[in-house]
Parts: sequence; structure tokens; C-alpha cells
Amino acid sequence: MGRGSANACSRRGIAAFYRRAARMYYIIIMEHIRLRDIKKHFTVYERPEGKWALLRSAFVRNPRRVDALDGISFRIGEGEIVGYIGPNGAGKSTTVKVMSGILTPDSGECEIMGRTPWKERVEHVAQIGVVFGQRSQLWWDVPVSDSFALLKDIYGVPAAAFAQRSSELIEALDIGELLKTPVRQLSLGQRMRCELAAALLHSPRILFLDEPTIGLDAVAKLALRDFLKLENRRSGVTMLLTTHDMDDVEALCPRVMVVGRGRILYDGAIAGLRERYAAREGQDIDEIIAEMYKDMELNEA
Repeated sequence: MGRGSANACSRRGIAAFYRRAARMYYIIIMEHIRLRDIKKHFTVYERPEGKWALLRSAFVRNPRRVDALDGISFRIGEGEIVGYIGPNGAGKSTTVKVMSGILTPDSGECEIMGRTPWKERVEHVAQIGVVFGQRSQLWWDVPVSDSFALLKDIYGVPAAAFAQRSSELIEALDIGELLKTPVRQLSLGQRMRCELAAALLHSPRILFLDEPTIGLDAVAKLALRDFLKLENRRSGVTMLLTTHDMDDVEALCPRVMVVGRGRILYDGAIAGLRERYAAREGQDIDEIIAEMYKDMELNEA
């Protein structure tokens, strides 16, 4: 083999090395979330039917297995905002709880920024924020500012960093007048703004939002959407949003994943759902999703 051929092979080898290095860089640095074949089941107990059912239920229980997650796999890159939608009982909240380290799956792999959430909980929670629309991380009977101070100590945020970050969030979410108010006296919209601030005080790199706009009026929803878009642009925080409000998804999420019966059924842009399920031009996105759920039930019956 001549010198030219040897040099060409060498150049190809070097190019291949850098391509592999670039792929590894993307996987290690740019990929924040990776789930592979995650499975999780629960056992529920049903009351016997018929006469004396209440009395019999004290001695006899009928167990039933529920497969909440049946092989969930996906990847989310740094800085993405992804909508995670599906009907009630599809596995959305269970997925978020696995990624948050609250639940341990039966099998499968889950890596969040290179960590396994349920094995490295302390390090993991320092890098994530979670907002559950139907649960509060604020202390109910104390002023909002006291909850913020407690969270500062829990996460070990330095005083200077806390002062700067809390000031940014208070201004962006317009909650300055709420800081001395006990949480139980806040309206739902006011509380959700404070919940978002609390989840972001320690500057997490990933934010999980489980139905954050549930029960909010139109004005409050718009304000929260604007804030989330601003936070994503300014801080580059990766966001996963589970919701039944398709207006939230259309306004915030370039990418949407649809889950049903514990499996990913669709992963792509909303435009793809429109192409597949829209019966007529200009059809409302809620109608498109309802059509998809109906088709899913027919296919899996």
C-alpha cells in the first residue's frame, strides 16, 4: 500500500474517531434524560361483590395487577421542553415519580444527567425541581418566605446565591406581595406561582411539571406559560410537562410524547398528530387527542 493510501486510511481513522467522540459528547453532555424499557406494576385489592361484601372484604381481598409502565423508553436532550400527555391512568405521574427518585421501577434503566435517581437520591434531587399541581412543597401554615428559607437550608444554597435567585424569581413571578402570607390563604393561582419559585430556588437543571396549571384560570395559565418559556430561554433548564391541557402543550412544547397503557405511542411534533388523527382542517387539538385515545382503545381492546 502506497504512502497516499496509508495517509487516506489514517485520515479516515481520525475522522471516524472524532465522529465517535462527538456522539459520546452528545450522549454525555447534551442528553439529560434517558429511560430504557422501564417497567413498574402495582397490586390493587378489590372488594368482593354481592351480599355481605363489606363484611367479606374484612377477610377476603381480590388482588389485581396493574402495569403502570410497560417498557417506557425515551431520551430528552438538554434544554428541551417536552410535553408528556395521555389519558388518566396512562402512566404519566408514575414516570415522573420514577425520574424523580420517588419510585423504584421493577426493571429497566433510568439515567438523569448520568445518575440513577433512586440510587443517588441526594445528588439527584440537588439537580432537579418538581412541581405537582395537586400537591404542595410549601409549608401550609407559615408564610411563603419562611418556606423559601427552609428550602434554602435543605438544598444548602449559599446566602448570596439564594438572595440573587430568589430576587429574580420573585420579580419574574410577581409574588413580592405574597411572601408574608401563609400558604393556606393563597388562591390556587398565587400558590402555583410560589410553588414554581420554590422548585427553582436551587437553580435545578431539570424541571418536572405534573399538571401545574390544573384548576387555574386563563390569566394565571398565560402568566405561568410566559414564565416557563422565559426560564427555559434564560437558564436553559430542561422541562418535562405532563398535562391534560393541550393549550399548554401547544404553547410550550415543540415535542410531545403520548403515553397509553404504560407505553409510548407517539413521539414527535404536534403537527404529526394533526396529520395522523385530524378528521378535518383546523380541528381543535383536544378533539385530535380524543380521537387518538379512541383509536388507541380500539386497537388495544
